[in-house]
Amino acid sequence: MSDHAAMINPEFETWSGPLGLPRYDRIEDGDFIAAIREGFRRNLADVEAIADNPAPADFDNTIAALEVTGNLLARAAALFFTKTGNHTNPVLQAAERDIAPEFARHSGAIASNRKLFARIEAVWTARDDSGLTEEQVQILTRVRRGFVNGGAALPEAEQARLIAINERLAALGTSFAQNVLHDEADWFMLVDNEAALTGLPSSLRAAMASAAAERGHEGAHAVTLARSIVDPFLTFCPDRSLRETAFRAWSARGEHDGDHDNRPVIAETVALRAEKARLLGFDHFAGYKLEGTMAKTPEAVIGLLDTVWAPAAARARVEADDIAALMGSEGINGAPEAWDWRYYAEKIRTERFALSDDEVKPFMALDNMIDAAFDVANRLFGISFREVANEGWLHPDARIFEVLNGDGSHRAIFIGDYFARSSKRSGAWMSGIRSQSRLKGETPIITNTMNFAKPPAGQTAFLSFDDARTLFHEFGHALHGMMSDVTYPGLSGTSVSRDFVELPSQLYEHWLTVPEVLNRFALHSQTGEPMPKALIDKILAARTFNAGFQTVEYTACALVDMAYHVAGQAPADAMAFERAELARIGMPDAITMRHRSPHFQHIFAGDGYASGYYAYMWSEVLDADAFQAFEEAGDPFDPAVAERLKRFIYASGGTMDPEAAYIAFRGALPSPEAMLKGRGLA
Repeated sequence: MSDHAAMINPEFETWSGPLGLPRYDRIEDGDFIAAIREGFRRNLADVEAIADNPAPADFDNTIAALEVTGNLLARAAALFFTKTGNHTNPVLQAAERDIAPEFARHSGAIASNRKLFARIEAVWTARDDSGLTEEQVQILTRVRRGFVNGGAALPEAEQARLIAINERLAALGTSFAQNVLHDEADWFMLVDNEAALTGLPSSLRAAMASAAAERGHEGAHAVTLARSIVDPFLTFCPDRSLRETAFRAWSARGEHDGDHDNRPVIAETVALRAEKARLLGFDHFAGYKLEGTMAKTPEAVIGLLDTVWAPAAARARVEADDIAALMGSEGINGAPEAWDWRYYAEKIRTERFALSDDEVKPFMALDNMIDAAFDVANRLFGISFREVANEGWLHPDARIFEVLNGDGSHRAIFIGDYFARSSKRSGAWMSGIRSQSRLKGETPIITNTMNFAKPPAGQTAFLSFDDARTLFHEFGHALHGMMSDVTYPGLSGTSVSRDFVELPSQLYEHWLTVPEVLNRFALHSQTGEPMPKALIDKILAARTFNAGFQTVEYTACALVDMAYHVAGQAPADAMAFERAELARIGMPDAITMRHRSPHFQHIFAGDGYASGYYAYMWSEVLDADAFQAFEEAGDPFDPAVAERLKRFIYASGGTMDPEAAYIAFRGALPSPEAMLKGRGLA
């Protein structure tokens, strides 16, 4: 027994909570590292046993055997990273900095096992004569690609350099994320201007009061850099100077001198990624990351983005002129600034569509929107949700649900953690605590994390329409994990190409705007009456309002992401590189990237979306066409279309090539026209 094994908290080995969930209240912050390091040791021992197997290599004793290794490591890592994302503290952050390079070193140690790679190559060479199923070919392909991209085929010296690069990249990604969290948690602005407060929706004032109280200013109101507060503040605050202060702080996250400066992190990250790609035989990092995706090449990605950029930028220029005219009518001359756009766009939207946030929010109670997402899943896929007590999960705000099949049998566990707090990473995401796998006999445990503004105790949480769309989006990801029906854990749920993974989530957003869903769940908090048809019509009519701004701020991010990763070398000055790329594409002056480089966590806090931020738009081309299948059937819950959707999109995981999966569902691949039309840009 190793030293680490002697120190393992038994909660990592056997989860003791309700429904077999882990209990965080039985795990000390100092327990995680020992469990992870013991997980490394056991995983390497299992891998070495597979490599040393005297029997000739075949699929079962090599590929399938690898798929069932690393159980302790998977459990401990899932619990650790869920906590560091949702409810961190200085002890956990220090542990995260320590352990991140060790994960890369561990992966490198497995990839450098020559005997193991020889067995994988033997199975690969014999694949056409081995009677493998399509799913087995897919997992074999994925395992082999992972080893090759881990340096298994490289000479020893180059493999060692690759391992060192991966270790350093892991450390850099952790630092990047922690720097952003520091800036978001550290900054706040107290607002005591009564005129400014009067202009804010009541729900925002309540959230600002809660944020101030959390920071020790009971009875005051605080703007924080949580998007759920700063975005509506920029939208509704009539005080231009306060908007400017908040916007500059929001935009400058990670961009300042000192210990939390992400600019040098970006430069080193891009340089190491370029070197890594060259070691693996690619011209640039984008080529490496796009291998195995639907897009396949940077040229295809840039082609789609360019197709969208021209009409989006043209629309944004018209929108800017409208804003400038309104500002001029109020005595403010000149072009709008970035901190003006949301405020004046909202004024124009209110006037043009007679639609205000205060009119919509009373119908959008958080609990009702959760119920709506659940009900859509029930009508499409026959599953239901039963809430259970939160006993020992990492934060009391989280809600836990058992997911049941139509016959009442257990299917999954879903955990929703909906409210912002200073210990939580910003944004919204889905994670898997455990993946579905028939081989291991395991059902999924899936989490959704949001950052909605938390109301004062005893009050109802209300969402904006965009917040509700985010909830549906992330629940679509959750369904991708919960509906998974595969054999091998490496192909489970969201284990698909980056430009396919957003299809289930973005497609699910469409059901939020189905009138019968709104009629059942968008109920007024005081009267219980459903949202009036006239209000629904206004919401639907306003869907493409400000589409130029929204498309430009997103597409600019995707283009800058690609520019960093096709350059082949690091920029001497990351901010100068960003400015030059934005100037090249003609970025409107009053619009900034949705995620500026120093806080662009999608691409620099790890490489999950590096060279892949375009995926949201690629998947939007798919989802616009996919929902048309229901429209053509004349029923948003058509059983036959829903069954195909379940089988080929939500349940198939990585068992099929993504193009083949989409064609099996829809009959053909789509063109961008439906997406452009949906954005009002066609």
